[in-house]
Amino acid sequence: MPGRVTIYCIRHGQTDWNAEQRYQGQADIPLNDFGRGQAARNGSVLRDLPIDLTKAHYVASPLGRTVETMQIVRRQMGLDPDTFTTDPRLREVHYGHWEAKLLSDLPTLDPTGMKDRLDDPFNWRPRGGESYADLMQRIIPWVETLDQTTVVSTHGGISRTLRGHLLGMDMNNILELEVPQDKVLKISTDGMEWL
Repeated sequence: MPGRVTIYCIRHGQTDWNAEQRYQGQADIPLNDFGRGQAARNGSVLRDLPIDLTKAHYVASPLGRTVETMQIVRRQMGLDPDTFTTDPRLREVHYGHWEAKLLSDLPTLDPTGMKDRLDDPFNWRPRGGESYADLMQRIIPWVETLDQTTVVSTHGGISRTLRGHLLGMDMNNILELEVPQDKVLKISTDGMEWL
């Protein structure tokens, strides 16, 4: 991790596809009302921390659900909702031929893909998509640019990969990491905690 930079990582709020357990990947699916409430909750948590985050760097994935999450978070913090940057490296992992498919349908639609992913979760790549190893190659250069406290609105895959990289985890276990949409993940040189 660069220097003593602290990252506050927020997964976007719920979408209808999340609620259905439908793979989104890079499909641009909007937040639902429940997801907007989750984003507001996370903004309140950051607002109430005993530190000044007004000068932090704010960045989001360019997908609509993460942009709207960041706008809600910043509004809840009393900050200009539109003053942040986006970075395409923060987009969700591309699920290729799995995008828009229900998790419950995949054992029938793609039993070989399901087995291959279980056998090698970090390196398995869906047709037309990315593996988590590909995602790691996308996220490491972004992490290396960080030189100040950063609040990031991103996706479950990025959250998992970020933790795996920064905390030196076994990458084959990162798919088991929780990715709640109603908590803020604080990652620092001291480790990680949910807020």
